[in-house]
Amino acid sequence: MNETLPKPNLVPLDFQSVSDENEQKRRADDFYRNLNNRRTVREFSARDVPFELIEKAILTAGTAPSGAHMQPWRFVVVRDPSVKARIREAAEKEEYESYHNRMSEKWLRRLAPLGTDEHKPFLEIAPFLIVVFRINSIVENGESEPTYYSQESVGIAVGMLLAALHNCGLATLTHTPSPMKFLQEILGRPKNEVPFVLIPVGYPAENAKVPDLKRKPLAEIMTIV
Repeated sequence: MNETLPKPNLVPLDFQSVSDENEQKRRADDFYRNLNNRRTVREFSARDVPFELIEKAILTAGTAPSGAHMQPWRFVVVRDPSVKARIREAAEKEEYESYHNRMSEKWLRRLAPLGTDEHKPFLEIAPFLIVVFRINSIVENGESEPTYYSQESVGIAVGMLLAALHNCGLATLTHTPSPMKFLQEILGRPKNEVPFVLIPVGYPAENAKVPDLKRKPLAEIMTIV
């Protein structure tokens, strides 16, 4: 090993073991049942959400593993109505181009059962928008360095964020208008922070509906070797 490299500082693992197999199975089943009820929501209520729930969910997402422990994520929480309006206007502009000029017929056919189009009122109705940015580089000691496995790391963190928000009774939508550079500009983020996903968060509208979709069974998503 290179003698100039810092030595690891290792501490005892704090791991809460569950020794009872039945308890393990119960926890696994409860967690699955909870997450299996998670749905992408496009019809939100304007009802306010306690900000503490947003903070705790982001703290949970921040526990995700990351390449070289660089934690290459930034969670920008938007609740200012004027900023949400600007985001909606810019997003709908890009989405119009996508639906009318960029997307292939095959892509549009895939989207048709979801009932989506370029209109995104949820960007203003949902009480919070969480915009997740991927930090692709840092400057340390005057030198620039890339973040390692940042795409994978942020993807894992977003998955944990969605699970955390659902766990506390909130609805979400993963919105990825493309391109998303307008988010960087509207929110005043530096060039090394790249928009990854835009997540409206809140409670579902009283009579919210979702597409009648079926998830793939275990046999189609798992292979044993």
